[in-house]
Amino acid sequence: MMMFAGNVTKPKKMYICLTERDVTFLKKSTMQRKLFFLLISILAFNLQSIAQGDLLITPTRVVFEGYKQKEELNLVNTGNDTAIYSISFLQYNMKEDGNFTQIETPDSGQMFAEPYLRIFPRRVTLAPREPQVISLQFRRKPEMQSGEYRSHLYFRAEKDNKPLGLDKATVDTTQLKVQLIPIFGLSIPIIIRTGTITVAASLNNLKIENRQDTIPYLNLTINRTGNISVYGDISVEYIPVEGKSYEIGTLKGVGVYTNINKRNVSIKLNKTPGTTLKNGKLKVLYTGFNETKRFKYSEEEMEVK
Repeated sequence: MMMFAGNVTKPKKMYICLTERDVTFLKKSTMQRKLFFLLISILAFNLQSIAQGDLLITPTRVVFEGYKQKEELNLVNTGNDTAIYSISFLQYNMKEDGNFTQIETPDSGQMFAEPYLRIFPRRVTLAPREPQVISLQFRRKPEMQSGEYRSHLYFRAEKDNKPLGLDKATVDTTQLKVQLIPIFGLSIPIIIRTGTITVAASLNNLKIENRQDTIPYLNLTINRTGNISVYGDISVEYIPVEGKSYEIGTLKGVGVYTNINKRNVSIKLNKTPGTTLKNGKLKVLYTGFNETKRFKYSEEEMEVK
């Protein structure tokens, strides 16, 4: 979950191709490591990263499963001023519309990951364009149940936003003054999976809704079963009666966490101008991915007339 302030500009699409050998070489020395992070900061939004305010984080999601016990998070200050960030854990519930609410105690079917995680450091000061590595360690305990544990790692800006010259200003005690100081922060999910895990997903309730009279959206429901969450991408393909099929909609990074069994999703359909979605069908594909491969959760079709 990310909390934004201000507008976000969509970057141009670019591609970087680094082999495992390239990454190993870049990390061999301190100087090479700095060059590696400089490359990340310059091409920030073109990697698997998120940025809010002036903070860039890679990766955007961490899953501990199998024998994995450690993960490194790469932070980069992309701004022009020195910034301070405190790092802590927050707990969230997902609603069926995809929004989050902060909670203190877990709901039914939900377990927190925080008690089994260690972070170092918990507070960083970053100069402009300076990188920093945060170490995240999973400590397995014998009493852990099979299933999924989840908490969210929260990065809170503690930058000094005091306006210049404020200390020298004369205080007028006859007037009431209000000063609003924005606090920036973002969070990424940290997931632990242990023991015997099961999961399955299906799609239903497919329905096209026209908004503003001309813009079509595909509404659908993702259904989840099992003791872990699902997370992946949704693609929508239009298959006309005559002619070639083509993709008309995508939605990236769609998850259904363990505190809910279904999530309602709406996808904007980008049809070709001057055409209508008639006399054919839509094929909707929900796929997940891990470090080695992409796999299919569910596929569903609907006719359009």
